[in-house]
Amino acid sequence: MKQVRAPHGRWQHFEVGGVPRIANMIQDWKKGGCDDLEITRRLIDLFFVSVLLDAGSEYERSEGIAVASLHMFNSLAFAAEKDAKTHLVDGKGLEQLKTDTLEKGFQVSDSNPMPGVDTRAGLLRSLGESLLAHSDVFGAEGRPGNLDILQSLIIPIWPSDRTTIGRHPIGDAWPLSTLQKQATSSDSKDSSAEYIQPFHKLTQWLTYSLIVPIQRVLGLQWTNTEFLTALAEYRNGGLFVDLGVLSLKKEVLNRGLRASGGQLPLFEAGDDVIVEWRVMTLVLIDKLYSMVLSRMNGVDLTLAQLLEAGTWKSGREVATRRRPETKSSPIMIKSDGTVF
Repeated sequence: MKQVRAPHGRWQHFEVGGVPRIANMIQDWKKGGCDDLEITRRLIDLFFVSVLLDAGSEYERSEGIAVASLHMFNSLAFAAEKDAKTHLVDGKGLEQLKTDTLEKGFQVSDSNPMPGVDTRAGLLRSLGESLLAHSDVFGAEGRPGNLDILQSLIIPIWPSDRTTIGRHPIGDAWPLSTLQKQATSSDSKDSSAEYIQPFHKLTQWLTYSLIVPIQRVLGLQWTNTEFLTALAEYRNGGLFVDLGVLSLKKEVLNRGLRASGGQLPLFEAGDDVIVEWRVMTLVLIDKLYSMVLSRMNGVDLTLAQLLEAGTWKSGREVATRRRPETKSSPIMIKSDGTVF
């Protein structure tokens, strides 16, 4: 395999504890006669469901979810044919996924709760439907490893009670009322596209994740990766709040504290303060990236690598020091298990 420097992606989460789980699995597949193209397809199958299952996860759960999803993948939990000879994911298997199967695979219990497990399972069921609906791209079996265009596949799987344009859900994109110059109809969920802030965090993180196996296994290069943005999520954004770069206005802070019962400030995902926080996170990471590059003395560093080794990990480490019992973000977001 051609080795590339790891961007912010899923591959390294599977290797928590220093165990090369993906490399070991690839060796087993090669012994079974898999060529590099099939190996890449299988990794895409795995990464697809694993990344989507990680939406809304608490601090330090990403690696655990990665390993749990790997075990479920190997047990063919996401495939329609449970006695299949290959390790794959298919549309029918996802469409039929039961919530209790996911709970068992993730060892969910009273002592090990998992927020939004039912909506996470529902998200994968919706993914299965979308895969089967795009048979021209993903084949009759609806296999993620046959991917082409991510957004055309992923947009239809998100809950329909979020931001819409022309009654069509548009995923992780949210209106920001402070930018609105005209009132939005109170009886409509549609908002003028001019005031919608697009993030698409999970889609972009999935893209970053898929870059790695395609480059490492197939030796192919991606083009235009510089157009991918930073990721507007609470680990990156929490870093700027914890370090005092961003702060909540007093009245907003008090409103958030009332919502949480006096703990950390708590807001809905579509609240203006959360949308503004996410927008500012993207702006600040861009500024930070330029500052870091200016000190690299010509050494190439991608934005994805800055996220992996810098803001994302730093956000988690600072949160651990500030809030050792919960390791949580300094601003809490009500999550149904499908929100970034």
